[in-house]
Amino acid sequence: MLLPDAVRLALGAVTAQRLRSFLTLLGIAVGIASVILLTSIGEGIHRFVLAEFTQFGTNIASISPGKVKTSGPAPTGVPTSVRPLTLDDARALAQLPHVTGMTAMVWGNSEVSGNGRLRRTTVNGVGADMLKVYSIKVRTGQFLPDETLKNARAFVVLGAKLKSELFGSANPLGARVRVGNLQFRVIGVLEAKGQFLGVDLDDAAYIPTARALELYNRDGLMKIDLAYEEGIPASTIIKAVKSTITARHGREDFTITTQEDMLRTLSNILDILTMAVGALGGISLLVGGVGIVTIMTIAVSERTGEIGLLVALGAPRRTILGLFLGEAVTLSALGGVIGLVLGIGLAQLIHLAAPGLPVHTPLSFVLLAEGVAIAIGLLAGVLPARSAARLDPVEALRSE
Repeated sequence: MLLPDAVRLALGAVTAQRLRSFLTLLGIAVGIASVILLTSIGEGIHRFVLAEFTQFGTNIASISPGKVKTSGPAPTGVPTSVRPLTLDDARALAQLPHVTGMTAMVWGNSEVSGNGRLRRTTVNGVGADMLKVYSIKVRTGQFLPDETLKNARAFVVLGAKLKSELFGSANPLGARVRVGNLQFRVIGVLEAKGQFLGVDLDDAAYIPTARALELYNRDGLMKIDLAYEEGIPASTIIKAVKSTITARHGREDFTITTQEDMLRTLSNILDILTMAVGALGGISLLVGGVGIVTIMTIAVSERTGEIGLLVALGAPRRTILGLFLGEAVTLSALGGVIGLVLGIGLAQLIHLAAPGLPVHTPLSFVLLAEGVAIAIGLLAGVLPARSAARLDPVEALRSE
């Protein structure tokens, strides 16, 4: 049998029972739509979370006091019996090869007053390289100058929201504000950065690290963040930091966390979650596959006489097998296309209805879903097709 004839015969068999064929491919369509919808939401959330973490750059290494020997969140600088990280440690790390920026950090919560207004907010003690380390920009004025850490002047830079709360639309540059019990002069306002994991990054004040140590009466830093050159392995920076701080402290009493390691772990977790929600939608595909098996089995029993005639006219058994497999694949492929349209359409509708919910459908997901639909059609059609190909032509014609 010529290929065009085989295709026409398979399509004719599908269209002969339109309602039955539609219900069959609808089962596949619902399964594909479920998979596409769930994986689109999962992939969207995946990209959103990674974007949140990478908005400050990816080549960052954080050094915190205290050695963490078990898994868990990095220490936050709570006073311990270990030797604290100092400004001298920070200066030594800033001189390491491949380090492009360093900011020694101390933070706390204090009252900030200015222009006759008072607001309690986060106060961050940072270094002059904070803009470089975290990829932050100044909207007006300038950032903290590059001064000797221990002799830093009493300057403050306001986050966008804090500036708005204290000064409204007025220009705050040069104004005096009180942070805790210390006086500072405003020299800049940062660009709005939004929220990061529920923390409002714009509702904060930034002062020199040495002044923050004085404000909160601390002996050591909470952490030191380093930015390093693109293309440099994180292991190289880790080795250099360990060597430097161990030589200064006499032992390894600190913890190093790199953004690269955090992102890799986070990405793996999110990938597993995306596959898990996709697998839940895949259960519907199994139901669709069972539907194809059922319908094709019924089709074989209904068309016994047709099969006997084809065999009697000389059609090889592989042709019979191909015809029924073709019908099964046609049903599943059409169902897959309908499911893709439904799934992508629903995903976009959800995104329009809830813009805050990220949705993304990669082309690889689309191709994989259609491939799975066709594979299910092949697998579901094998048994009925083999049954049709093994029919005895004499018995088949006698049943007619």
